[in-house]
Amino acid sequence: MHVISYRKIKDFIQKHSSTSENLDSWYKIASKAHWHNLIELQSNFPTAEAVGNFTVFNIKGNKYRLIVSIDYEHQLIYIKYILTHAEYDKNQWKNDRYF
Repeated sequence: MHVISYRKIKDFIQKHSSTSENLDSWYKIASKAHWHNLIELQSNFPTAEAVGNFTVFNIKGNKYRLIVSIDYEHQLIYIKYILTHAEYDKNQWKNDRYF
């Protein structure tokens, strides 16, 4: 999978340095993966779930949420949001026009 954009991960790590190991690990696994659907993805990330048109990953014991859009056909992951659990619970991200 080609992950777009690692910069969002770097920016989030600057604000929340405790996520560095978890997000780097997610990135390494995701960028080497060849998933064709959510079931295959869940073999690596069992707690990942589809929410609307997005896939949501729990990061660092569910303390943070990584929200991505995945194009399985073209093997692309577009990072939409990385949020704290509290920010995620506000549901403002669900107002995204792609939801």
